[in-house]
Amino acid sequence: MPIRIDAADDPRIADYVGLRDRKESDEFLIAETPVVVERLVTSPLTVRSFLFTPKAYERMEPTVAGHDAPVYVAERDVLEGITGYDVHRGVLASADRPRWPSLLDVAVSSRRLVVLEGSNDHENIGAIARCARALGFDGMVLDPTCADPYYRRCVRVSMGEILHLPIARSGLWPEGLDTLARSGFQLWALTPTADAQSLFTMSMPEKVALLAGAEGPGLTDGARNRAHYDVRIPMHHGVDSLNLSHALAIAMAAVSPPLPAPD
Repeated sequence: MPIRIDAADDPRIADYVGLRDRKESDEFLIAETPVVVERLVTSPLTVRSFLFTPKAYERMEPTVAGHDAPVYVAERDVLEGITGYDVHRGVLASADRPRWPSLLDVAVSSRRLVVLEGSNDHENIGAIARCARALGFDGMVLDPTCADPYYRRCVRVSMGEILHLPIARSGLWPEGLDTLARSGFQLWALTPTADAQSLFTMSMPEKVALLAGAEGPGLTDGARNRAHYDVRIPMHHGVDSLNLSHALAIAMAAVSPPLPAPD
């Protein structure tokens, strides 16, 4: 049975208090919307609690049935008082953050990786993670300056797929790219420069890592100098660049492994 919450200062729902203005916790993450919470409960993460409006609980009851985590239910105005914003779909959950795997662990267990340098846009990271899952990529690597991939907006934009994607944050940069190269990866640096090779004419290696920098500055010289190839997406009408997540979606589709044969 769900546990009713009638006051915003109830200590049992402390994970959710002031979400709009609060810095994210290093201990747990927040999932919101029905689809994201449904993906959360199928992920390896440990759920701490659920928080729903009564109407949302009716929809989510089959999803949370059998889970050990407590289920809290609060009226919409109480929920808004807890979080500091209108949770318009009335669905939240809290889960323990995953432990960061080492860069080497991700490298040795992967064939396709997306590597981000200097990306501080949570929505871009979330969209890239969703595309990576959809297009058969095995993991994501972040440099030390990238934004938190488990920020709630990032988790939401990824539609919860980021909770299923191994993510390593390289402590040394750009030296972390050397670890990928030693693990057998060809490093392909995405750039719009005219002398880069077309992505669609490249011979496909067994292991490839797509490198992309922040929108605007792009990859640093240190990262590009470690890449085996500069690659570009050919574009028409003088358009010189794309949104980072759009560009990587195209690039990941170009190197996506074949789908397994249906049973």
